[in-house]
Amino acid sequence: MADLTIIILAKNEGSNIEEAVRNGRQCTDDVLVIDSGSTDGTVELAERAGARVVYRAWDDDFAAQRNFALTQTEAKWVLYLDADERMDEKMCEHVRSIVSTGVAGQYAMVRHMVFDGFRFRHGIFAPDTVYRMFLRDTVTWVGKVHEHPECHSSKQSLAGIVDHYTYESWHQWLQKADHYTSIWASESFERGKRTTLSGAFCHAFFGGLRVLLVKAAFLDGWMGILSCGQHAFYTMLKYVKLYELQHNAKKDIK
Repeated sequence: MADLTIIILAKNEGSNIEEAVRNGRQCTDDVLVIDSGSTDGTVELAERAGARVVYRAWDDDFAAQRNFALTQTEAKWVLYLDADERMDEKMCEHVRSIVSTGVAGQYAMVRHMVFDGFRFRHGIFAPDTVYRMFLRDTVTWVGKVHEHPECHSSKQSLAGIVDHYTYESWHQWLQKADHYTSIWASESFERGKRTTLSGAFCHAFFGGLRVLLVKAAFLDGWMGILSCGQHAFYTMLKYVKLYELQHNAKKDIK
């Protein structure tokens, strides 16, 4: 039994999965891919790279996928890695050290967003910190989209960085934005959140302005400014979809 399992959620990640698995195997021999119905050869490519693959049907719930993964390993430690993330050697070395010494905690990784050859330093795509490494029996994931871990272990940080290749193209960004905003709107509507069209506009406008000025996206030049437009559009889409759900619900009642 491996002391560490690296978990990768995947669906149609054929262009990423082999490199992701090889990156994970720098830390452990046990890389687990949770596939949700790929049709592009992801499963075969992952297995060829040395991963084991388990299928779970996609139900618009990222936390459910991550929690399911915990039932598919008996390793002491788990580390979650997205198919579009790559740990550098310094981080891989630290992960191996933690597993070897057994120092308990929930460990964060610093991610650097890289898109179209550009490395963001500011704005909505500025380097962020996400908690991804845990003792397997100490963590539970919450949230259908933009999910987060709940863990009471002390917070630590992994050395090194992760390069995050979130989008391969503007087209893929638009596809992901459409998908994630639909999940957000549905979950928010179920929780009782409501909005107006003017509210959608205000959220988008001030959200984009905040990223531009407060988060200093302008320091990243034209790519930073474009990212503000992306964020404003993404935010608008979330709230317009929520408004649409409200409107349709009212029509059903009549």
